Amino acid sequence: MLKKPRFVVHRHAASHLHYDFRLEAEGVLKSWAVPKGVPQTPGVRRLAVAVPDHALDYIDFTGVIPEGEYGAGEVEIWDKGSYEVESWKKDKIVFRLDGNKTKGSYALVHMKDRNWLFLKLKKD
Repeated sequence: MLKKPRFVVHRHAASHLHYDFRLEAEGVLKSWAVPKGVPQTPGVRRLAVAVPDHALDYIDFTGVIPEGEYGAGEVEIWDKGSYEVESWKKDKIVFRLDGNKTKGSYALVHMKDRNWLFLKLKKD
């Protein structure tokens, strides 16, 4: 039986409070900064800004990134779980999350540069 890939949502109190959404894929955590958090209601759209991939062991990270370092501030796990990919294309990723707080079908749609649209697709 294949193990499902994991996801994590970090609450990141850096220079501005935001959430980091990360999907385990290709041996790394594909990552997006989501200023207003993961959408919980179908039809709600959120900006998600692609950031550099993170190492897989970062999935369990909580703590404080010291002043002067990239992302300085407090990081805590807001939610985590597994996910299933429905479709993964260059400009659109469709997936189903199964976390403690975040469940259901979602999509990340590339808009321009590093900007993506993050939305919950339907009520489950």
